[in-house]
Amino acid sequence: MDQKTKAEAFGALHTGAEILILPNAWDAASAAVMADAGAKAVATSSAAVAWSHGYPDGDALPLPLLLATISAVARVVSVPVTADIEGGYTDDLGQLGETIKAVIGAGAVGINLEDGRRDPDLHARKVEAARKAADATGVPLFINARTDVYLQGLAEGHAAYEEVVQRAERYRAAGASGIFVPGPSDDDLIGRLAEGIKLPLNIMLLPGLASAARLQALGVRRVSSATAPFRAAYATVAKATAAFLHDGDPGAFAAGAEGLGNLNKRFQ
Repeated sequence: MDQKTKAEAFGALHTGAEILILPNAWDAASAAVMADAGAKAVATSSAAVAWSHGYPDGDALPLPLLLATISAVARVVSVPVTADIEGGYTDDLGQLGETIKAVIGAGAVGINLEDGRRDPDLHARKVEAARKAADATGVPLFINARTDVYLQGLAEGHAAYEEVVQRAERYRAAGASGIFVPGPSDDDLIGRLAEGIKLPLNIMLLPGLASAARLQALGVRRVSSATAPFRAAYATVAKATAAFLHDGDPGAFAAGAEGLGNLNKRFQ
């Protein structure tokens, strides 16, 4: 598929019969493993990508490293790729537009763009600028507008729900394709959010979160693994390395390598 077709296919995954279960990668190898496991699309995790390069999450990753990661991921998988670009690494609308074009040029057909603690009016303008820049490329970019009301604790109770729904509508009007609300794990709240938001709702994987089938029944259209795969992989590395360093046990890494294919052959 060409990039425009991939973008259209990725958008359709949010309106199909099944919820989109989306794993988050951090480099070409992790993306390839996820795609080969049957993922219908692959996302990048902003935190995992930043950590893999030795930077903290929060718009600290140098843009060239982000673009290189997206390009590497898109090169080794045939499924659509969506990139978490945090807050866009700038609040300058012109500069953001150029970043969006570069992200698309690197191979992404979707983005996450988060408001964080920014003014929602500013974020709406950023969504609008991102949509304008994407449209200029001819690629129907899926803009997943993320609101951090719950994650940042910007409001509580019903006030938080109302704030999220209001922001979602503001971002929809600005050109967003979907709304990402990380933080909630309660079925009742998730169901009310899905009902109140007029765009496909994305929920983040958290301990205690309902199954994908249950989330779909509640109206959720996409569930993202976020940093869970990165944490699981590196927890395994940490445990196995500690065992190896203890006594040089040749089997310390054996369990963690089970089921992994020949990556050298995979990338030829």
